[in-house]
Amino acid sequence: MKTTISRAEALDVWDKYLKTKYLRYHTLESEAIMRKLAEHFNKDPEFWGITGLLHDLDMDVINGDYSKHGYKTVEILKEEGFEIPEMFKAIISHTEGISGAEAKRESDFEIILSAAENITGLISAYVLMKPEKKIAGTKVKSIKKKLKAKAFAASVNREFIYDIEKAGIDLDTFLQIAIDAMTEIAGEVEM
Repeated sequence: MKTTISRAEALDVWDKYLKTKYLRYHTLESEAIMRKLAEHFNKDPEFWGITGLLHDLDMDVINGDYSKHGYKTVEILKEEGFEIPEMFKAIISHTEGISGAEAKRESDFEIILSAAENITGLISAYVLMKPEKKIAGTKVKSIKKKLKAKAFAASVNREFIYDIEKAGIDLDTFLQIAIDAMTEIAGEVEM
């Protein structure tokens, strides 16, 4: 079993299992945000990014059975020859609160992954509302306003986004990092 995974290896596995277009965009956005957050926290951008890329790897495999979400990703990665406990725990923990899941976010890394992957949905929904449908120029205050509007992008877990402050980063800084990261890869993903 390999205890590390390169981005090339991660992309091979990602490409093999994740086929739904919007999920592919979401995981690429999560990867970009996690890389930027790793830089902010002086952590390993490759490891954090790959965790973001792979966190929803099982979504096309579980057929809507969310009690398997996260756990199936870990199972897939183990079948592919990887054993990366910190990554696996973060992937499982982001399912906290899902019916049937017993996972809990405990470490800062787990809290950060959950916030990063949730903010992509809110920012993407906001960008789709803009006349030019481009993320460039998106302001933190605009995203904060939408964050408070619970009916907007209602499936986004706002608690997980607000919890980012428990990991030692203020909400405004987090939102700016997320906007910047998603802006950088906007050419790779369509809104």
